[in-house]
Amino acid sequence: MKNNMNFGKLKSNALDLGVLVLFVILKLVLPFLLVNAAYSLHRDEFLHLDQANHLAWGFQSVPPVTSIFALIIKFLGGSEVAVRLVSACIGAATLVFSWKIVDALNGNLYAKVSLAIALICSAIGRLDLLFQPNAFDILSWTAVYYFLIRFFNTKENKFLYFTGIALGLGFLNKYSILFLVAGLIPALLISKQRQVFSNKNLYLATVLALLIMLPNIIWQYSHHFPVVGHMKELAATQLDKINRIDFLKEQLLYYFNVIFIVLGGIIALLFYKPFAAYRWIIFSFIISIFLFTWFRAKGYYAAGLYPVIIAAGCTCFSYIFNNGWKKYLKALIVVLPIILFSLTMKFAYPVLSPQQIIAQHGKFAKIGMLRWEDGLQHDLPQDFADMQGWKELAALVDIAYGKVKDKSTVLVRADNYGQAGAINYYSKYKNINAVSYNADYLYWFKMDKPIKDLIMITWWKDEDPQRKREQPYFARITKIGEIKTPYAREKGAGVFLLEGAKPEVSSIIKSEIEEEKNDH
Repeated sequence: MKNNMNFGKLKSNALDLGVLVLFVILKLVLPFLLVNAAYSLHRDEFLHLDQANHLAWGFQSVPPVTSIFALIIKFLGGSEVAVRLVSACIGAATLVFSWKIVDALNGNLYAKVSLAIALICSAIGRLDLLFQPNAFDILSWTAVYYFLIRFFNTKENKFLYFTGIALGLGFLNKYSILFLVAGLIPALLISKQRQVFSNKNLYLATVLALLIMLPNIIWQYSHHFPVVGHMKELAATQLDKINRIDFLKEQLLYYFNVIFIVLGGIIALLFYKPFAAYRWIIFSFIISIFLFTWFRAKGYYAAGLYPVIIAAGCTCFSYIFNNGWKKYLKALIVVLPIILFSLTMKFAYPVLSPQQIIAQHGKFAKIGMLRWEDGLQHDLPQDFADMQGWKELAALVDIAYGKVKDKSTVLVRADNYGQAGAINYYSKYKNINAVSYNADYLYWFKMDKPIKDLIMITWWKDEDPQRKREQPYFARITKIGEIKTPYAREKGAGVFLLEGAKPEVSSIIKSEIEEEKNDH
C-alpha cells in the first residue's frame, strides 16, 4: 500500500512537472508569435542593451541588473532573437515562482494550469515581452512573496535569507521594490505573523539584503544621487500628469482578461478561512496599491503584486468549484481568459502590421490606443510606433559615417536615447558609439580627441533644418537624409554630416555636456 502511494505521488509529481515544462516552453515561444515581423526592437530596449558596453554599479536611469542581462544577450550574439529569448526566460521564471506559490497554498494541478493561463493572458505577459526592468521587477516581487509564504509555512529560517536575496536583487533592478517593502512591514505588523519581528534571522536577512544593495547605494552617493534628479524629472514630465483615479482604472484594464480571478484572490485572502494564515498578503497588497495611487505611479508599476493574488484566486477556485454543479465552472476559469485574450491581443501586442492597424483605425481609436502622450491621435499606438524606423536611421548614419576619413575624431550625436541606442545596435560599424545629451548617454561621451567631424541626428520637429546654428563652426554641412518610414514616431528625424569643425567645437560640446549634467 505504501509503495502504491509513493508511486502515485511520483506519478503526480511527474505530471505536474511535465505540464509546467510545457507552459515554460509556451512562454519562451510566445514572444516570437506575438510580434509582427514589421516591427524592430522598442526604443527603451536599445538603452538597456547599450548598458552592457558601460558596466557600472548604477546608471542615471536604472540600477545595474538590467545591464547584466544585456551582457548575457551580448554573449549570445546580441540578435533580436537573443533579446526576446532573455526577456521570455525572465517571464518564465515568474511563471515558475507563481506555480510554486500555488503549490505552497496547497493548490492542485488545475489551480496551477489556470494560474499559468491567467499570467499569460494578463498584462504580466505583456510586460515581459520587451527587454526592460519590468520583467525582473515582477519576478523579484513574486520571489519575495514565495519565500515569505514558505517561511511562514515551514518556519525554516533559510527562506528569510532567500527573501533578503530577492529584495536585494530586486533593488538592484528597480527601486520601486521599496513600495513592496513599505507594504509588507505594516502588513506583517497587523497580522498574526508579527512574531517574525522577534526572529533575529529576519534582521540578519535584512543585513544581507542591504549588503547586496550597498554597491549601488555607494555608486549613487559618489555620483550625487542621480536617481533623485531622475525621479524629479519623471514626476515633472510624466507622473504629475497621472490622475490617481486613472491609476486604479488601469489596474482594471491591465487585468481585465482575468479580473474575476484577481477579485477571487482578493476576496479569498480577506475572508476564506483556509487562507487565514495568509491575510498579510492582502494587507500588503492594499497598502502598496494605496501608496502607488497616492504617489501617482504608472499603472504597470504595481504589476509585481498580482502573481500572488492570481495564485490565491486560482487555488481558491480549485477548492470551491470541486463539488456538484460548480465543477462545470472550472472550465470557465480556464477558457474565459483565453477567449478574452484572443479578443484583446491585437490591441496589446504588435501582432498586426501597421497597415492592418490603420485598416482598423476606428476600433483602435475608440479604446484610446492611438492617443499618444502628446494628447493627439496618431496612426499607430505609441509603443508600436516606437518599434519603427530604427533600421532606416542606422543605415543613414552608416552612410554618413562611411564618408568620414578619420573615424577617431568623429562624434555621432543623436537627439535622444532611442536614436543613439538604435544606431549602436543596428549600425554595421560596431564601434560607432552614438551618444546623446539624453539619459545615460550623457555620461558616455568620448572627448579624448578634438572633434573634426560631427554626425548629427535631429529631432523630428527640427526647428533649424538649414543648420544655421552650426554653419559658423563647420566648413561643410550635408544632409544625408531623414527617416521616411511612414508610421515611425521618429519620422522626419534628419541625419547631417558636419565636416571640418573649428577648434572651439570640442570645447562647446564639453561645456554643453557639463551644463546638462548640472541640470540633472
